[in-house]
Amino acid sequence: MTNDSLQFEVADHKDADYWMRMVKCQDACPVHTNACGYVTAIAEGRDLDAYKIARATNPFASICGRVCGAPCEANCRRGSLDTPITIRALKRFVTEQFGPESGDFSWYREGCNTKMLPPEQGEGERIAVVGAGVAGLTVAHDLIQLGYKVTVFEAYDEPGGMLTAGVPIYRLPRDLVRAEIDAILSMGVELKCNMRLGRDFTIADLRKEGYKAIFLGIGLQKGRKIPIEGAELPQVFDGLDFLRAFNEGKPMEIGRKVVVIGGGNVAYDVARSAVRPAKVPMADAASDMERTERIAYDVARSALRLSGDKEVHIVCLEKRSEMPADEIEIVEGEEEGIRLHAERGPRLILNEEGYVTGLRTVKCLSVFNDEGKFAPKFDEEYIEDISADTIMFAIGQQSDLSFLKDGDGVDVENGLIKVDPDTYQTTAPDVFACGDVAHGPRLFIHAIASAQIAARSMHDYLRGTRTDVVVKKSWAPAKYTMVDGWERMRRELPPALESEKRASSNEIVEINYSDSEARKQAARCLRCNVNTVFDTSICIACNGCVDVCPENLIKLVGLHQVRADRGLMQIASDSLGITQADLAGYSNAELEELGGIMLKDEETCIRCAMCASRCPTHAIQMKEFRFTRECVTIHARNPKIRYAEQ
Repeated sequence: MTNDSLQFEVADHKDADYWMRMVKCQDACPVHTNACGYVTAIAEGRDLDAYKIARATNPFASICGRVCGAPCEANCRRGSLDTPITIRALKRFVTEQFGPESGDFSWYREGCNTKMLPPEQGEGERIAVVGAGVAGLTVAHDLIQLGYKVTVFEAYDEPGGMLTAGVPIYRLPRDLVRAEIDAILSMGVELKCNMRLGRDFTIADLRKEGYKAIFLGIGLQKGRKIPIEGAELPQVFDGLDFLRAFNEGKPMEIGRKVVVIGGGNVAYDVARSAVRPAKVPMADAASDMERTERIAYDVARSALRLSGDKEVHIVCLEKRSEMPADEIEIVEGEEEGIRLHAERGPRLILNEEGYVTGLRTVKCLSVFNDEGKFAPKFDEEYIEDISADTIMFAIGQQSDLSFLKDGDGVDVENGLIKVDPDTYQTTAPDVFACGDVAHGPRLFIHAIASAQIAARSMHDYLRGTRTDVVVKKSWAPAKYTMVDGWERMRRELPPALESEKRASSNEIVEINYSDSEARKQAARCLRCNVNTVFDTSICIACNGCVDVCPENLIKLVGLHQVRADRGLMQIASDSLGITQADLAGYSNAELEELGGIMLKDEETCIRCAMCASRCPTHAIQMKEFRFTRECVTIHARNPKIRYAEQ
């Protein structure tokens, strides 16, 4: 905290929004999972309680324990002190014990926080969900519990959407994906695979068959390519197509020198999959000779990669420090032999007689303009050719909305389905959509959150009601004890396979924590739901809290330092009995003589409770802020929902 450029926020114990924002991990989570709660439970050895908390608001807790983008970690308050808590990995620690992957669906079915569902039940209306990805299955998960009959239509022979098509098998075990999906189906959801919208049925067909509401969760199925010379050559692939084929065990034939264009996580998924041996399925009916050939093929590919003859390159516009890919993807990719060419823009794909021979690149000077818009600039004189026989694009995704017909009533905007951002209702009253097909590529957890809203909106549409989310809050004396040395404990990621073993197999890269390490990592949590609460009426300004604070984040500052803040000056005005207008006429020296205000920097508070222990008047106390969200139904038509004409 500095004295020259202070920013202030005034809050009392009644300000629920402020105290909820103090629990930054939960506030940042799109589905508001109580990460602080389950991390604390793990630290205390209450693993089943931890699973129940993690599962409560998330139908895909087990999957998120493996591959979530973890906005909770990015916002973790411990990160302001040193490094964030390993929240995602700790979630995996408990889901493996009690989640569907354990073979028991009971804790999953019982764990849903039904208070986040509308209290009024449906009347058994039929609902069609198109797409068995995280958005569609979340809608099905919620609506089946509300008494609706839900059928999910999936275009491919396996459900999962991008979970199975886009996430590499070395990150997310497919038996885990199927277990979590099966847990949803066990609630009574009907699944129909190999049913593609536009090929096997239409929106009009669904309406004729009596479906009263339709949800579109079809995602962004196609990758993008840059329109450069050579992009249509047969050795140039869409990275998403490659990933789907690789994950399904139907590998594409790629060469010895592969260049992947893109700097995000998908680009690294593609590149790191290309390094690995393809997993070729062996059908029971295959002959011994066929089995031998397939085994020999895999062994040959493994040997090729391990011998160093296999080269995989990544080309991206961004500087190394600007790349959107997660740091761990870049580091592990480098360990596996992937060569990064940062600050390079593809110009043309080189070829000889129709066969790819390389990629020509130029230096990228900047990616965005002064307004933050994508507008890359290049130095065309700085040319680098990268030898290659295979090129794969991983620069983004786009929708395929060819299934839409004029009579469907569903409008499209900028290549996405047009929806009301508050309800996810489309321009057709009985059709709803969310996830990537409605708001573009985002994290899985964002798709889950938007699907929960869409499910409530579909319920409101069918019931003629309005569902609101309210917060129930209370304060309680804090039971606050921390393990010895918690403030010095370092963040340790879960162990990973050795790089050579990773690159030569499709084994899961990340290994789960041991019990002892999970407890240790969870014990680093600052428990931000426990707060220092000040009673200014009995504070004697002794400065004891200032002196004892180990982080030097409590300060007694003169009024002259806060004179620009109307809120704080109003507090001074009320306390001193001097109007703000009169205070404004005081000089800085006069204000400094007049008094001061105690300020606390919440960003780096470690909740050590030393200030509360030191305070002679108990003006500072440690209290726990408890809050829950729940749905309430108002029996009046929702003004944000469009209803079909009766």
